[in-house]
Amino acid sequence: MLPATAVSLAVLALLLAWPVPALLSRAHWPRRDPLVALVCWQAVGLAGGLSMIGALLVHGLAPWGHSLPEAAWSVLTQNAAADPVRGDHWVTLTLAGVLAFELVGVLVLSWIRTTRTRRRHRALLELVVEPSAALPDTRLLDHPAPVAFCIPGARPLLVLSSGMVAELDEAQLAAVVAHERAHLREHHHLLLLPFVAWEAALPVLPAAARAHAAVRELVEMRADDVALTSLSGPVPRRTLARAIVAAAGGAGGAGVPDGALAVTGSATGVRVVRLLEPPQPLPAAARWVALLSAGLLLLLPTALLLVPAL
Repeated sequence: MLPATAVSLAVLALLLAWPVPALLSRAHWPRRDPLVALVCWQAVGLAGGLSMIGALLVHGLAPWGHSLPEAAWSVLTQNAAADPVRGDHWVTLTLAGVLAFELVGVLVLSWIRTTRTRRRHRALLELVVEPSAALPDTRLLDHPAPVAFCIPGARPLLVLSSGMVAELDEAQLAAVVAHERAHLREHHHLLLLPFVAWEAALPVLPAAARAHAAVRELVEMRADDVALTSLSGPVPRRTLARAIVAAAGGAGGAGVPDGALAVTGSATGVRVVRLLEPPQPLPAAARWVALLSAGLLLLLPTALLLVPAL
């Protein structure tokens, strides 16, 4: 049997399913470095799924070997179990298969559904938008509300409404476009996808919704930070903040198709305050500690699964 290994993985899974996401979502330091925080959230999600499935597999395969690789190989080669196989072993193996199928299946279905939705919206938008002469790679949509969004994918689409163009000055429009280009350049939709799937697969788990909301907020903050690096002018932070306020005050999320990333995507009030009153950057030492913690978080369940039984 592999009791200590299975228990260790189960405890880790429980920690990553509730207290760790709760603490990370309430912490203030992620706003100081959204990119590092996004890495940490990805580690929490991956390690949590690996621990949940791994704990069930380790217990279920315990009669066949002293480590997960050994036990799995024994099953694949149809070797007889070294210890008696009880009913709880079959139950945990079944649960592991169901959970793995649920998580992976929902992830794949979410990707397919989102891709189809984006493709459909892109096809419809291309019928009504026009290229912008002033802003390369940008399309103009005849719509009175101030709206700006991008549709990621193999053929990304960046859209500004006529209401947005009329509402903002040249510098503010450049800030909005820079924000949307940051989403496309860094493929933020891929960072969001696992958490969309996690929330859909485990709707009864409060941490899933909390993690999704936190990652959406961090993605928008990261796009703000990247946009600022490409803006000129004396007060780029104020320029971007005014653009966000104008867009949020006009339509908010209205007019933004499903699957798109908008400048008013999440936590607009918090982002505006952050732009106007920027927090101190995260010290280099703290950055490395956070990144090292994320790496160790992924390494721990992997090691528990691969090393011989404790």
